[in-house]
Amino acid sequence: MKKAMIIVNPSSGKEKAKDYVEKIQETLQEAFHLIDVKETEKEGDAAAFATEACVALYDAVIAMGGDGTINEAINGLAEQAHRPALGIIPLGTVNDFARALKIPLEPYEAISILEEQNLRPVDIGKVNESYFANVLAVGAIAEASYNVSAEQKTRLGPLAYFMEGAKSFLNGEAIEISVEHEGGKWEGETFLLLTALTNSVGGFEALAPEADVNDGKFHTFIIKKLSIPKVASLIPSLLRGELEESKEVEYIRTSYLKVSSDKAHVVNIDGEEGEPLPFSAKVLPGHLDIFVPSNQKT
Repeated sequence: MKKAMIIVNPSSGKEKAKDYVEKIQETLQEAFHLIDVKETEKEGDAAAFATEACVALYDAVIAMGGDGTINEAINGLAEQAHRPALGIIPLGTVNDFARALKIPLEPYEAISILEEQNLRPVDIGKVNESYFANVLAVGAIAEASYNVSAEQKTRLGPLAYFMEGAKSFLNGEAIEISVEHEGGKWEGETFLLLTALTNSVGGFEALAPEADVNDGKFHTFIIKKLSIPKVASLIPSLLRGELEESKEVEYIRTSYLKVSSDKAHVVNIDGEEGEPLPFSAKVLPGHLDIFVPSNQKT
């Protein structure tokens, strides 16, 4: 008997998440004999439900919410002996993981791809004892994202993060870090270290154009200490997907990272405040099977 679990964050998608549950149940009923619905009430619930699905040998977990909810579901699935296929219904502000997988951002369209039952193996990252799907970041810009209010997210969408990031460039200080990777070691001052598993970060889908969701690599950008004119000169490179070619950016392609600093800085994990430095991170290649549109390679 095939089983599916729907994990719903009722506060996502302008609190319309519940409206989509019935449509998902209709879409899945031919392929799955049992469909359970679990609603999150607090932080950690989505991870706990996903782990429950692994232990009970469910065949699929459908996570509905923003990047935070998706991150929790991945943390519940990662490195379990049995891992159900993961479906993503994006209801957040940025939805980077869905963007990278070409999953429609319109909820009903995203639900429709579940009927196709097309799966793609996708890399995830492990940072210390946690897991992530999309990005790690350290520095003033990463810390600025914590200042974005729920009202700003609703009103401005991804632009809210960009505006807070711009403020941090003007007011923030560079930090001294050490980065070990498979090609050697980098040490110096940076405004931002950003490690991406996919091509979409903060709603910019051209940040790391070479990144594929299952290439087994982190794509790491270290933006060095910059003057304001040099910051402005980076924006065209960012929009063209040529950031790695800038002289102001160190680009590293690697399957693992070790990052440390002599000051207290916190790593941003998939847009959420994570753990203090130091951290070790590695790629778990093709670790999860994700429902994607049928026109994608698998």
